[in-house]
Amino acid sequence: MDTRKISDGISVSPQITPDDVSEIAKLGFRSIICNRPDGEGADQPTFDEVARAAVKAGLEARYLPIVSGKVSDRDADDFGQALDALPKPVFAYCRTGTRSATLWSLSQATRLGASEILRATKAAGYDMGGVVRRIVNGGKTPTDNGDARYDVVIVGGGAAGISVASSLQARRSGLEIAIIDPADIHYYQPGWTMVGGGVFDASTTAQTMGSLIPKGVHWIKAAVAAFEPKDDAIVLDGCRVVKYGRLIVCPGLKLDWHRIEGLVETLGRNGVTSNYRYDLAPYTWELVSSMREGEAVFTQPPMPIKCAGAPQKALYLSGDHWYRNGAINNINIGFYNAGGVLFGVKDYVPALEKYIDRYGAELNFFHNLVAIDGVAKKAWFDVVKPDSAVQRVEKSFDMIHVCPPQVAPDFIRVSPLADAAGWVDVDQSTLRHKTFANIWSLGDVMNAPNAKTAAAARKQAPVVAENVVADIDGKSPIAQYDGYGSCPLTVERGRIVLAEFGYGGALRPSFPKWLIDGTHPSRLAWLLKEKILPPIYWKAMLRGKEWMAKPEKISAN
Repeated sequence: MDTRKISDGISVSPQITPDDVSEIAKLGFRSIICNRPDGEGADQPTFDEVARAAVKAGLEARYLPIVSGKVSDRDADDFGQALDALPKPVFAYCRTGTRSATLWSLSQATRLGASEILRATKAAGYDMGGVVRRIVNGGKTPTDNGDARYDVVIVGGGAAGISVASSLQARRSGLEIAIIDPADIHYYQPGWTMVGGGVFDASTTAQTMGSLIPKGVHWIKAAVAAFEPKDDAIVLDGCRVVKYGRLIVCPGLKLDWHRIEGLVETLGRNGVTSNYRYDLAPYTWELVSSMREGEAVFTQPPMPIKCAGAPQKALYLSGDHWYRNGAINNINIGFYNAGGVLFGVKDYVPALEKYIDRYGAELNFFHNLVAIDGVAKKAWFDVVKPDSAVQRVEKSFDMIHVCPPQVAPDFIRVSPLADAAGWVDVDQSTLRHKTFANIWSLGDVMNAPNAKTAAAARKQAPVVAENVVADIDGKSPIAQYDGYGSCPLTVERGRIVLAEFGYGGALRPSFPKWLIDGTHPSRLAWLLKEKILPPIYWKAMLRGKEWMAKPEKISAN
């Protein structure tokens, strides 16, 4: 018997026999629903046989037969009513379990989000892609056939999405391009570290989305509910459908604040802050500038995260402020990193370690933040060292800067575009999807083994644009991405260790060593970060001006 749990209230299964019923009762189920019509298979017991066994086992049984492939809206309503009325948990079955899973999905469409339904059924081994439009439409069959269609659809209006739209326009002005994004505001997220360090004002890192969408590009202000790549279609919330010739997926990633117990309840107060949110970065500086003594904790979760250096950037700028105002000897700084090294590219570690020593920071590797009590000013870490049992340790704090765990967005993780870990599955060189040839991805959401930074997106956008245009012209990919990423590590106010690297940790410096040696702190690199990169972002990158970002051609060999 193949029992597959969908929720606490229901599990589904392929065909069962009367002999299975006693085991179903032992497993704790209180009701059975049969969704397979009698006589569908030669070796199939009738519902009456199963029902008699259910009565003997003290279970209720309900017969809701559904012809394979013909689940009507009324069927879903009847299933939902039965599910509400029957004692729980409920055991539902049909020939394979798919009809039962489909009925549950449609019956719950007004109660649960599409991503939650798709995630639950996918975990149970059932693909609900064929009824996703109905799920998004509240469980009902859509009647609107007025689907829009564009040559290129871009999901996500962040750094990657707007940049690739502009790069496409620069190469092929006549394309009908649409960007799908529900947000009103676009943020320059690399600036939030500087906000938390008292260097930038938060307002300088935000502009309206409408002012940045390239002229001639359609902006669809909506959220994506699901993908139907076999039909070249995207289903939006509300069940509107957008068709595409080529699709570019770059919605960023999801900050999973809820994964840390107690964090959401205390964020922005009780000394708990994070530069990973626009509204919290100013609170970081408020805490740092007012602190004169006590325990300052900085955390970093397991990879992958956006801008792997950002958690320690907060430490360095805070430590520098306390170093300069004379409070450093009264403040104990602790860096709690779920990983085992200070920075993933070894060439930059010696320079960073000198600043760790300057600020007297204690390094705690393999420490992953799992819970926090803001009122009590306590945090708990699971220590997961190689070949050792997990230990939980408690740490008191006066101030704690939290970097949240990060995952792909829900609607990506449950989609056919995702790999086993939930990220969009691409070729790491061409950034083309491994399964669907008319789909590309860039930015934080795709699974190439590179650093998730805005600088990476700046290099990826021209590569994707070049390859999409080549595909439109019937050609093979002509541009390749070398894994470039950049992390300007703000080790003190006025100096930066400019880490630039590609796949495998290979150094990819943009400047000659005599100008900026990225392995050593540099004043010129600080000037680049503070004065030059923001206008390059707003006025060049987002407008398709590929300064120092021309795509590398694929070798003809």
